[in-house]
Amino acid sequence: MITAEQSEQLRTWFAERLPVDVYESLVSVTVDREEITVVGTIPATESVKEFRERTREQRIEVAREAEELYRRKVAWGVQSGDDRVLFTHLAVPVMTRLRQSERQVLDTLVAGGVARSRADALAWCVRLVGRNTDAWLADLRDSLDKVQQVRAQGPDVTESDADSMKSEDE
Repeated sequence: MITAEQSEQLRTWFAERLPVDVYESLVSVTVDREEITVVGTIPATESVKEFRERTREQRIEVAREAEELYRRKVAWGVQSGDDRVLFTHLAVPVMTRLRQSERQVLDTLVAGGVARSRADALAWCVRLVGRNTDAWLADLRDSLDKVQQVRAQGPDVTESDADSMKSEDE
């Protein structure tokens, strides 16, 4: 996970690299271990399909530079009014071990037609939790940012190891 400061630096990097005519405004730049997702607003008169065709080469150029620099894939999306559409984004497999009672929850969702498979059911559960606990997750992310800031202010472990080895050798 990256800090709020790193997230803002990433947003600034994309804002500076994207040509002025790609988005009307940059809505969000979100990052995890595998992917950076860039979302911006498009004119109400432009469709997602038109946007994708018009900006494809520009987005590819920025994505290549970002992927080399940040070692993550870049996904794109647009927002028009209340509608948000993501495209070229990853679906990353996640391994988990579940007990029988947890598997039964997934199987019930599949049997009820809510999901096609256990994997879809698990993704549905994650979306549901995310939607219903946005404030709690935001607080947790803020806390993690603070932990990373405190760690960064602490001593450098590699330096202290090297110093202690020197004193042992002398």
